[in-house]
Amino acid sequence: MKILVIGKGGREHALVHAFSRSKRVKQIFAAPGNPGIAQLATCVDIADDNVSALLSFAKQEGIDLTVVGGEGPLAAGIVDAFQASGLTIFGPTQAAAQVETSKEFAKKIMVKYGIPTAAYQSFTNYEEAVGYVEKQGVPIVIKEDGLKAGKGVTVAHSIQEAIAALQTAFSQGDNRVVIEEFLSGFEFSLICFVCDDIVIPMEIAQDHKCAYDDDQGPNTGGMGVYSPVHTITETIKTEAMERVMKPMARAMVKEGYPFCGFLYGGLILTEHGVKTIEFNARFGDPEAEVILPRLKTDLCDVIENLLHHQKTELEWDSDTVLGVVMASQGYPSSYQSGALIEGYEQLQDSLYHMGTKLQDDKLFTAGGRVLLVLGKAPSLQAAYQQAYDNVAKIKCDALFYRHDIGKKDR
Repeated sequence: MKILVIGKGGREHALVHAFSRSKRVKQIFAAPGNPGIAQLATCVDIADDNVSALLSFAKQEGIDLTVVGGEGPLAAGIVDAFQASGLTIFGPTQAAAQVETSKEFAKKIMVKYGIPTAAYQSFTNYEEAVGYVEKQGVPIVIKEDGLKAGKGVTVAHSIQEAIAALQTAFSQGDNRVVIEEFLSGFEFSLICFVCDDIVIPMEIAQDHKCAYDDDQGPNTGGMGVYSPVHTITETIKTEAMERVMKPMARAMVKEGYPFCGFLYGGLILTEHGVKTIEFNARFGDPEAEVILPRLKTDLCDVIENLLHHQKTELEWDSDTVLGVVMASQGYPSSYQSGALIEGYEQLQDSLYHMGTKLQDDKLFTAGGRVLLVLGKAPSLQAAYQQAYDNVAKIKCDALFYRHDIGKKDR
């Protein structure tokens, strides 16, 4: 098979790595890819949102399967375009991707079909939103509608913080804001292979969203992750599947937006059971980088069978995989790129590139989140130690990272 993976981050690196382990794969292309992906695939200089150029390339190369990494191309309708040309692609249509591209769309479906989630109101008027926050009190959650790359969410613990978040949201012109009740509990990610009403769960992971240790600082795209998650037992996972993931897939079919692709459930275990924080229309990043290395089943088989409405029993490595994100100083706000990275060469098997560039055979930072460094071991404690030992080998003054990934699950 000839595979095309669309995207350039750590998630796409993990997808390419998984496909490279398949005996069925002859050649892998990535558009645009990154220096880490280039070790495993042919990188093609086409932006991930250039749908027409990607379509032409897939036709020209005779690509057998295209897998979409990020939300941008999905929002741009890449799946619709490929399907209209008779090409096989794994990802939701533009309409189905609304589970991520519109927080209000997702909340309306959850309420209609009784999928447990936080109570909410949506607003298009700043003054009305402020009035609602002042009436409800804090803590409260402010979510900007639309695509925000895992950001655009503020958990406000003071009225001033909530109002500042609303000012930021509404300063960007016509905007819609979803304001939710604050849910407390243990957060986790459950990502499923989905095609219409077929829902196949992957192993649980836990992402760490806040920028700094002890869940301090602003929300990010994710600063570290591990899998499996011992706090989430099989009983809890079954509850999440039966009350959230399967009902959402069935609801999408009933609403006329059947979902096919990676359906991401951002979930929280509260004192009242599992509730939904958000859905995404693609694999999580950084979750992909710790879940896919544990998948022993051929990824090609899983996707191809699913596209033919057949289930595959998934086999998993029992080891814990823990990943630490190394990000540019200043992320998720403004940051500088172009800092030299050294010491990474000795970690090729324990490293995913998220935002790097290669120049004159030297590696430089080229994004907010730059590298994800892995540890893989029989226990969470050993994987933690290995990951942070590996982090210490990376030399770059412009990077920072959290020191507490996985500490809540001890």
